[in-house]
Order: sequence, then structure tokens, then C-alpha cells
Amino acid sequence: MEFALKNFFVAAPLLLLWGLCVTPLSISLANRYRIVDHPGERKIHTSVTPRGAGIVLWLGFLLWCLFAAGEHPVVRFIGTGGTMVFLSGYRDDMKSLAPLVRLGVHLFAALLFLVPVRLPPAHLAVCLFWITGMTNAYNLIDGANGLCLLMFISACLLSSPLGNTTVFLSLACLAGGVLYWNFPKARTFLGDGGTTFLGYIFSCFFIYTVAPGLGAVGVIELPFLLLLAGGVPVADTLFAILRRVWKGRSPFLPDRGHIHHRLLDRGISPFWTVLILVFVQCLIVGSGVFLFTARLS
Repeated sequence: MEFALKNFFVAAPLLLLWGLCVTPLSISLANRYRIVDHPGERKIHTSVTPRGAGIVLWLGFLLWCLFAAGEHPVVRFIGTGGTMVFLSGYRDDMKSLAPLVRLGVHLFAALLFLVPVRLPPAHLAVCLFWITGMTNAYNLIDGANGLCLLMFISACLLSSPLGNTTVFLSLACLAGGVLYWNFPKARTFLGDGGTTFLGYIFSCFFIYTVAPGLGAVGVIELPFLLLLAGGVPVADTLFAILRRVWKGRSPFLPDRGHIHHRLLDRGISPFWTVLILVFVQCLIVGSGVFLFTARLS
């Protein structure tokens, strides 16, 4: 299943340069067409900020797919599903979509990838739920400069020992190029299109990597392992849903109870809030990867 190592030495530098050099163009276009994020009650930025960086991630990934699809046909399904996820999020950046519509798109995109992977029905259902949840979790965690990108980069780096190392490292390089423009000072945001796209492609490649050995993992054990592999975004999303339901509110309604909000409200600076959560992300995802390695070996 491993992508050729020679492809990494070509793809990784090009993807890094793509993120670094094309993001300024997306900033200019976002400002021109007023695809911007305004300050608000739940937000920490104090000025209008363009949010077109997601398109850089999406286009960079599609270019990479052109080279990788011949070796691994599943990339076509991930690229198609990722495009659906990105465009629905990008549309939401410009004019709000109903939460159930977006959820439906995310479910269909996850199913589009999973059908050719050929998992047992019970395992497929668990993975379908997890990929859909991850897609939304990466959007919900995006509340501080660089946080979503660093969640993605750390998850890719930690997951690379499981297999498809060159894929995870190449994707981390793409995100790393955009990170320069988003952290510590945000000159652009990813937007909903970019954040959901990152959650989708990471979760798909993670399942694709571990799929050959998933039959040996019990269907009761699998959700626990995937919860760890999802890291901080999944844990934060689960707590957010439980908190909102407990208060009798819709789980789709935003609030200021996310973990990054709580750290910020305690007086911790945005910079240190992000670093603390990246450290926690490494502990959780690292534990999940360790358990997956032990279980699949």
C-alpha cells in the first residue's frame, strides 16, 4: 500500500512551496470578493480577515492526486469526496448552508470513499461515522490561529509510522506551507471549506492505511481506537455535543465552550493555547497510533 518513496522527494518540496507561494494570491482574491471573516463574540481576532486559504489546500491536493492516482486508484475517490466537502464548506463561507445539508454532504463523501475499501459492514458503519465526525471536528476546533493546521500536521506526522508514510508527510508539507500565513499571526483563515477538507482527507487516508488489518480489530474496540486517533478535535467535538444536549440546546448551535475558548478565558495567550493543545494532540494521537500498531501487527 505504500506510495513510492521517490514521489515524496518530488511532492513534498513542491507542496510546501505551493502553500507558501499561492496563499498570498488566495488572500488577494478573498479580499477582492469579500470572502472574509468579521470579528465576533466567539472569535479572538479583532480585524476583518480573508478566509480563502482553504482553496490553496484543496487545489494543491488535487494536483498531488494527478500524480498519485495512477499508483493508488483510491485517491480518485478521496479527491472527489474532498472536493464535495470543500465546495460545501466554501459555499457556507459565502452564504450559510443548513447544518443538515452539510452533514448530508459529509456522509455521502465518506461513503464514496469507503465503498471501494471493502470493510466488513459493522466496521464500515463505524468508519463512516468517524470520518463524518472528523470532517466536522476539524471545523469546530478552528478557533485560534494555526490550531486546525497544527492539529492536522501533528496527526499526519504521528500516523506516518502506520504506513503510507510518504502520503502523510507530503500532506503535512502542504499544510505547513499554508501555516506560515496563519500562525502565529493570521493573515488568512482556512474557512469552513479548508477546515472540513483537512478533517476529511486525514481521516480517509488513516482508514485507508489501517484497513488491511481492521478485520482483526473487534467492532467494540474499534471506536475507542479511532477516538484516540482523532485526537483533540474529536474529543472536543464530543464534549461540545454532550454539553449542548445536556443544556437542552441543538448540538449544531455554536457556543464559547470549546477547549480553546476555556484556555483563553483563563488568561492563557492564543500562542500558548495552541501549543498546549498541540502537545495534548500528540499525546492522544500518539497513544492511538501505538495501540493500532500493536493491534495490527
